[in-house]
Amino acid sequence: MEENISIIKSVGIDEREEIIVDFARWLEKASQEALVHGERGFAMMSASMAEAMRVNADELARDDPQKAERVLQQASAMMAQFKAAYPHRVISRSVH
Repeated sequence: MEENISIIKSVGIDEREEIIVDFARWLEKASQEALVHGERGFAMMSASMAEAMRVNADELARDDPQKAERVLQQASAMMAQFKAAYPHRVISRSVH
């Protein structure tokens, strides 16, 4: 995901919007994982940021690419902090 931050300025509006939505999905997954670890604060913050990114993806993609890059960098920094605290992913063994 981090490699997408560096190319955000050079891609078109459609691709930029897709990258932003992908980051939002990434944050939503992190939010769910944070709940498993008992990190309600991070879960709420990342879910809120993901929703804001998804709702405003079109505007972020069409406006200044530097704004979109900063938003993605903030999302990436949040994820890096969470991954540093919880480096191992939780694997569900539920039977559906």
